[in-house]
Amino acid sequence: MLSLLLGLLVVAAPRPATAEPVRVAEFLADCPFSHRLPDDPIVFPGLPGASHMHSFFGSRVTNAHTQLNDLLNGATTCNPAVDKSSYWVPTLYRDGVPVEPAIVTFYYLGEGVRDDVIARIQPLPPGLRIVAGNAKATGPDDSTISRWSCLHAGHVGASKDFVTCPSGTMLESYLDFPQCWNGRDLDSADHKSHMAYPVAGACPSTHPVPVPKLRQVIRYPVSGDPSHFRLASGGGFTMHGDFFNAWPAAEMERRVRDCIRPIIKCGADGRPS
Repeated sequence: MLSLLLGLLVVAAPRPATAEPVRVAEFLADCPFSHRLPDDPIVFPGLPGASHMHSFFGSRVTNAHTQLNDLLNGATTCNPAVDKSSYWVPTLYRDGVPVEPAIVTFYYLGEGVRDDVIARIQPLPPGLRIVAGNAKATGPDDSTISRWSCLHAGHVGASKDFVTCPSGTMLESYLDFPQCWNGRDLDSADHKSHMAYPVAGACPSTHPVPVPKLRQVIRYPVSGDPSHFRLASGGGFTMHGDFFNAWPAAEMERRVRDCIRPIIKCGADGRPS
């Protein structure tokens, strides 16, 4: 009788739960502030001091003369350290004093297009340059891609311009880069025409190659009255971002294959999280 009861207990014992991967196509890089320069190797290549002030993240060597090999051979602030890319934005000022972000994360995503398009996403090619946002905007309008919000203050709605964040929170900037490539050019005369945003969940015929969508999330240790804030490029609505891809080709391919196409959420190491 005892052996029968023990047998029933063994049969009835619950099986350990198996963790299912989260169905989000994502990998990321955390890239703290590196340095500040009035340079822009995409818009003003070879012209040091020609730009408004930029805050650079990732590559520690970026300046007006930077080429792909400089990034590949240089140091980086990124986690993972294999990401040698350079990212930069106009410097934020509070009452004329530069403020650098406390947290800087770059997400590589499959969202924004249909699942069948995600399954065809291609790696970002080495040396690809992308600019998002409108540095020359004169006010919040349809060209304003970036959004401002507050960390841990969801009741403050997102805005195209600076917002008033409660004390104890941080000002956040979100910016999504275009994810459709023309398949030919690593840059273009206006630094935008070789890329496009998807339409109705797919890439337009002019830009048929889907690539991971880069989402730039920056958190600044400031709050309160936004009249004290300005960007080096102007108002909050001029927020823009520049990206110079220097991921090793094999590593970018692995992450697209293992995280993006199968729609799996991966961490900075490119493994399911």
